[in-house]
Amino acid sequence: MSKFGINPEKVYGIRIPELRRMARKIGKNHVLAEELWDFGYHESKIVATMIDDPTEVTEEQMENWVLDFDTWDICDQCCMNLFDKTPFAYKKVFVWSKREEEFVKRAAFTLMAVLAVHDKKATNEKFEKFFPVIIRESNDNRNFVKKAVNWALRGIGKRNIVLNKMAIETAMEMKELNYKSAKWISSNALRELESEKIQNRLINNS
Repeated sequence: MSKFGINPEKVYGIRIPELRRMARKIGKNHVLAEELWDFGYHESKIVATMIDDPTEVTEEQMENWVLDFDTWDICDQCCMNLFDKTPFAYKKVFVWSKREEEFVKRAAFTLMAVLAVHDKKATNEKFEKFFPVIIRESNDNRNFVKKAVNWALRGIGKRNIVLNKMAIETAMEMKELNYKSAKWISSNALRELESEKIQNRLINNS
């Protein structure tokens, strides 16, 4: 785990597939999820994100949990398994993207990326509003933030051909910014978004 930048103080060392099996056996349980989160172990938090019921999650809970993010995988698992399914997901993107805490800000862009994949019914307009935020925060050179910004830009740009063109334009605009992080995000995103593989897939799906 330490090789992947995961160094929590309280950890059992249980693999994600095993945690998923446990979560399936438990089923949805909001009360137990809160207890497991408060227990504070790395794996108990991840299982909590898997078994919590998004319909019972409140904004207060989201604000409390996001402050407990101490590793990138806790942040990403929570956003992928739970937060993106709540009615507050889009709102939190804009709120958390302005926060200074590294994993809180990462959560904003992780949500962008997973919403681009999971929210099949969302209109392009919802994601178009994310591009100015991506540009604004591309000056943050912290590793876990800039990688999430990059992930968000690529995720949105792979949703459909229209958003792909807008994501490429956004990346080109970032390329001109005088920030090392923005240039890295731009070049990395363009490499994938302009690739023949992605372009062919988007054209065939359009």
